[in-house]
Amino acid sequence: MVIDSTRMKSLADRLAGDEVKGRSLWADARKRFFKNKAAVGGLIVLLFVLAFAAFGDLIAQYSNEELDFSIMGQIAEKGGPSLANGHYFGTDDLGRDLFARTVQGTQISLAVGIVGSAIAVLVGTFYGAFAGYVGGRTDNIMMRTVDILMSIPYMFVLILLLVVFGRSIIMLFMGIGLISWLDMSRIVRGQTLSLKHKEFIEAAEATGVSRLTIIRRHIVPNLLGVVAVYATLLVPLMILTESFISFLGLGVQEPLTSWGALISEGSGTLNYGTFWQLAFPLFFFVITLFAFFFVGDGLRDALDPKDR
Repeated sequence: MVIDSTRMKSLADRLAGDEVKGRSLWADARKRFFKNKAAVGGLIVLLFVLAFAAFGDLIAQYSNEELDFSIMGQIAEKGGPSLANGHYFGTDDLGRDLFARTVQGTQISLAVGIVGSAIAVLVGTFYGAFAGYVGGRTDNIMMRTVDILMSIPYMFVLILLLVVFGRSIIMLFMGIGLISWLDMSRIVRGQTLSLKHKEFIEAAEATGVSRLTIIRRHIVPNLLGVVAVYATLLVPLMILTESFISFLGLGVQEPLTSWGALISEGSGTLNYGTFWQLAFPLFFFVITLFAFFFVGDGLRDALDPKDR
């Protein structure tokens, strides 16, 4: 076989001249995420819903509490969606602008979902990381406490808190967040057990770094991928919980509203032909839940493609 030395030299020069550029884990994850069409579509929908919540009040022609007396009493005939009178989504049975109320409902439902999941993630992450890293009797006591709390009906506890301490938006935030961290703590503990015997953890221990510092600087940062995925999937569960509570009449109180309250009102007036009272809040509720689930699945596949 005759080898063309000139061609081989040219190929070697090109290979030697190519600069090998490495990519970080997050860069690879971002690339895989944006290849997932469902996840990207969900992200676009979430951005649309967030923009609607943030800037919808600037577009609304009426406030969420303002009554339109020209329509009151004739909702089925005159209260439908109309660009001419400024009621883009129509009005409710009291003559209030449904567009403005849907904007407010979106703001409150998203706030409950995001704030509640943030509380659950913070409490569950540090609780599970501490239990998993310390181990021994402390771990047993902490996790048996979690098992006992998980045996108590979640919805019953939330309803009891709202009845005893009053129905307020702050109590709803705290109630949903503080009883939703249990699953998070179990997940984080399991991941911590697989990390605590790694070389970099043992090196930190050998140099005399304290337990809390190791948890804060070494354990928790290595759990961010799992935490991010679970937090994304936790938000729609929080929104579902808040909507169910508001549907029962135990959530936010007038003049505030949420998707659950709007859906409850819309379903109650559906027999009168005012279908728009149910359709618009339900539309935003459904697309937001699907979007969060798609984004969560995309993050899970991007951060850990072996699980696909």
